Amino acid sequence: MARESGVRFTESGLPMEPVYGPDVLGGWDPAEKLGEPGAFPFTRGVYPSMYTGRPWTMRQYAGFGTAVESNARYKQLIANGTMGLSVAFDLPTQMGHDSDAPIASGEVGKVGVAIDSIDDMLVLFDGIPLDKVSTSMTINAPAALLLLMYQLVGEEQGVPADRITGTIQNDVLKEYIARGTYIFPPKPSLRLIADIFKYCKAEIPKWNTISISGYHMAEAGASPAQEIAFTLADGIEYVRTAVAAGMDVDDFAPRLSFFFVSRTTILEEVAKFRAARRIWARVMRDEFGAKNPKSWMLRFHTQTAGVQLTAQQPEVNLVRVAVQGLAAVLGGTQSLHTNSFDEAIALPTDKSARLALRTQQVLAYETDVTATVDPFAGSYVVEKMTDDVEAAAALLMTKVEDMGGAVNAIERGFQKSEIERSAYRIAQETDSGERVVVGVNRFQLDAEEPYEPLRVDPAIEAQQAERLAKLRAERDQAAVDAALAALKKAAEGTDNVLYPMKDALRARATVGEVCNALREVWGTYVPSDTF
Repeated sequence: MARESGVRFTESGLPMEPVYGPDVLGGWDPAEKLGEPGAFPFTRGVYPSMYTGRPWTMRQYAGFGTAVESNARYKQLIANGTMGLSVAFDLPTQMGHDSDAPIASGEVGKVGVAIDSIDDMLVLFDGIPLDKVSTSMTINAPAALLLLMYQLVGEEQGVPADRITGTIQNDVLKEYIARGTYIFPPKPSLRLIADIFKYCKAEIPKWNTISISGYHMAEAGASPAQEIAFTLADGIEYVRTAVAAGMDVDDFAPRLSFFFVSRTTILEEVAKFRAARRIWARVMRDEFGAKNPKSWMLRFHTQTAGVQLTAQQPEVNLVRVAVQGLAAVLGGTQSLHTNSFDEAIALPTDKSARLALRTQQVLAYETDVTATVDPFAGSYVVEKMTDDVEAAAALLMTKVEDMGGAVNAIERGFQKSEIERSAYRIAQETDSGERVVVGVNRFQLDAEEPYEPLRVDPAIEAQQAERLAKLRAERDQAAVDAALAALKKAAEGTDNVLYPMKDALRARATVGEVCNALREVWGTYVPSDTF
């Protein structure tokens, strides 16, 4: 947190007063303005009882190497008390490439699990009943493929599609802004998302069709105000796309969810979550005319801030993660992933992943934060900061709207430029020592203690290539070719592409083959830095 002439400022650059009272709120009593938990505009939480009835869903983001290795990790997490799985995919999978593609060389299994076909997906969830476990999948451009493969695994297990639950991230707009794992240009990408909305309404009604993500923008340097502004602006774009495709807003809006970061600055993070709920409720009710109160609710998953973890003195990250997790809980998250303390060095070990989960369990079962709904309600500082963050975010959202919406602003490079400015400010403050990072620019050790990280076996790439060769030799190639041709025909027209895509995946077409078929029709995105 920065200081200037004795005045402290929030991460969003807003001033913090040393003392707060009714005067900073314009004289109003917080209790008169807030409303009730579970009621519009949901400042105090989306459910009346929040955690007093049951805690948030405890998810642990995991996935590395092969499907066999990741399956073993998931079973360990479930045994340790995880309530929901969260799948990390490797970069080739995220970019729609097979493990044996030249472009995938050196990246197979490194930052997540390698999934090339339905065969890998069956192994990934072997022995994990999909009617009893909720699964979140961090996948964007190829989200439809992984969702359909998950449905096919359910069919193999005899689980009806209306009984599987979970979330696909499916948020490609933030990829253009901050992360870079895009495939297709914005227009066909939005068409694909609309097709997913329609498919899930008809086929997988309990599935959360998108997790609109500010987390990756925050990791790139976005301030809290920028994080919620640009995330909600993306959400507005997705809603407009679905409505333009002929869907009634109340048919899909209750299945929308969001994904935010939680930093160590507890007060502003709590204010950020409260402000985001309030803005979204008003947008959905007043601008889109949603009638169902569930359409007004901003439900969100939170992950503690990976960007704030340090390789220096990594055990200190245990403290950071506990503080960040507490901020998410006090802010009213619906589910939470707590990072492992060693993630600034490598993939987490079994022990560090277990410790991360135990952090959530201590918060849920050993503290009293779950005993009452919205513990900070009526706090002068939190209510003022909520107003300030909301105003700052609303100003940025207005700028996006003035450019014609999120896609037009992305094509002009607006969000990316704003985030880069914020990241540069943070770097300057850290380098100067104005922003303290324990163990990095203050309280350093003369020599770091040795730490042995988890390493991914490079032989995995060859193993995946062998599996792909075997798959291609054994499958009915004519059936694959016919299914891919049907997929391209649907992509060229207006039919929902998920139905022929599912047929292709069932015929054992690979992730790369399906994505290449769409690349042939839709092309690939080339970023612009024109702003």
